[in-house]
Amino acid sequence: MNLLSINNLAKIGREKPLFTGVTFGLDEGDKAALIGRNGTGKSTLLNTIAGVLTPDEGTVVINKEAGLSFLPQTPLFNPEDTIKEHIFKSHSPKLEIIRQYEEALELLEKDASDLNQKKLNDIQQKMDQGDLWNYENQVSSILSVLGIHNLNRKMKELSGGMVKKVALSQVLVEDTKLLLLDEPTNHLDVETITWLQEYLANTKRSVLMVTHDRYFLDAVCNHIYELDRNRIRLYVGNYSTYLEKKETEAQIEANTERRIESVLRFERDWLLRGPCARGTKAKARIQHDMALINREKFHDPKGFTFEVQGRRLGGKILELHQISKNFPKGFDSSLSKEPVPVLKDFSYSFNKGEKIGIFGNNGSGKSTLLNIISEDLQADSGEIVKGVNTHLAYYQQNPVFKNLDMTVLEYVKEAAEVVHRNDGTDLSASLFLEQFGFEGRIQHSPVSTLSGGEKKKLYLVRMLLTNPNFLLLDEPTNDFDIFTMNILEQFLMEYKGCLLIVSHDRYFMDKVCDTLFILEDDGSVSGYVGKCSEYIQYKKLLVQQKEEEERQAKKAQAEKEKAQAQQKSDAPAQKKKLTFREQKEFEELEKRIASLEERQKILEEEMSGSDFEKTQAAAAEYKTVSEQLEKDYSRWEELAI
Repeated sequence: MNLLSINNLAKIGREKPLFTGVTFGLDEGDKAALIGRNGTGKSTLLNTIAGVLTPDEGTVVINKEAGLSFLPQTPLFNPEDTIKEHIFKSHSPKLEIIRQYEEALELLEKDASDLNQKKLNDIQQKMDQGDLWNYENQVSSILSVLGIHNLNRKMKELSGGMVKKVALSQVLVEDTKLLLLDEPTNHLDVETITWLQEYLANTKRSVLMVTHDRYFLDAVCNHIYELDRNRIRLYVGNYSTYLEKKETEAQIEANTERRIESVLRFERDWLLRGPCARGTKAKARIQHDMALINREKFHDPKGFTFEVQGRRLGGKILELHQISKNFPKGFDSSLSKEPVPVLKDFSYSFNKGEKIGIFGNNGSGKSTLLNIISEDLQADSGEIVKGVNTHLAYYQQNPVFKNLDMTVLEYVKEAAEVVHRNDGTDLSASLFLEQFGFEGRIQHSPVSTLSGGEKKKLYLVRMLLTNPNFLLLDEPTNDFDIFTMNILEQFLMEYKGCLLIVSHDRYFMDKVCDTLFILEDDGSVSGYVGKCSEYIQYKKLLVQQKEEEERQAKKAQAEKEKAQAQQKSDAPAQKKKLTFREQKEFEELEKRIASLEERQKILEEEMSGSDFEKTQAAAAEYKTVSEQLEKDYSRWEELAI
């Protein structure tokens, strides 16, 4: 069934069309991604499809039976709304009934009157008629997985990450068949991203999303739409398939470009000789040559790597001594009166070239650690010792521009008018900006006119041009296009300084970092040598192991209870009285069991000694004592019944 039809859609940007002639559709079960460089109009296209923006040309038709749910890049909300009010602001009839049911329950708890009981009974009948109990359980499950428990908390009290989770939950619980998601993984922790990835891969709902998470793209999507040169193009398959097809296209375009240049060498000579243009053939040839000369030339996106001259690190780089920080954290932080440890007695000395990723759930203190190291936040206790030659640069999640009226070129020139590269060559600031997609008029446009992703990219480029040798990066990949991320990855992989990075992008972390700081719930910090994906798999195995142990424990408990019940059912109604001999045996058994248990303890101590011969002898006797105890226990139970 067709859910979405888009025909000849067009939208004009600040200087030129963002996209024109966009025509495509989505069928039930399609999982599609929209990719392209920052500023090409990906978010604009999603907002146009969702009806937030009006197209300059073309039509968008959404199947009325399907319905559409839209997650914008920056969720909008009423600060005074509770989480429940925000989530249930949907027009879905099913969600409306569930909302009425939840309200009726709360009302009955406050006032157990007959009238309120009748209201609850009426709503329960609607739940029965609509078969909504399973749906209500699905809603509760999604909220629980996303860590949303206190539905009465106001939206204005939430962190950015929690606002994103609430907005995502609102989209997922709606009874619709089509999802539009703009950067759904931004501000989510890695575990939540993994859950969302599995949910979207397995759901029957259709999805059109913008995301830079390449693992996410590979696992979820079966269609890739690329916005490039104002047009949209479909690549059937996941992101890996898209890369293979793009590589083939690039080779074909490069070969075509070489053939055209070969032809033009002769044609330019002919044109320079000043041919007579009176004949029809000559006119046609001149027009053809001019069309070739003015053609849109092939640009190889892999032809540029970002590198600057390195700044030398000293012997002492950065040392953290017993760093501690306490403050209310987590979803219910406003309810906590006692300070909670976010960092507890953390010490570490950085070595040259270390590239460390920080891993932890939302609210675990990842940004707090970076803020303390950068001295933007004061630790409660501990000391930071920075080397004389250590030059820190800190990229924060939401960079602040002091003057948005500056042009893009002026902003970069403040840091460096000329970029000195490792190979000894220089690059002007203007040409350098072109390599990052800031071409033509945009260099002379105010920073205020840039998209969110373009602003962050510009901020990062300028920061790196200051030539730091210790980088603190807090979610640097948020809102970046894949092209920029590839350049940044290549730069960081070759970077000679120290790197401490917070990122939810698993692919990015795997490429850049080889060690992790794990921020635990109790404020401690543990280390893991390996990639982010390896750690996720390790944690998954631990969870599976724990679940298996719990299953075995429950099974053993059930068997024990069954055996006890069987013994009770087989036992006579009244306890059989022991004979004189049995009573004597019972009393002797109790004494012997106590003596053997005491001997066991002594032998356990001897077995832990350093004398090998004594340890061997104790182990042999321990086995004999244990076997005798088993026999005595069994006989004692027979007599005790």
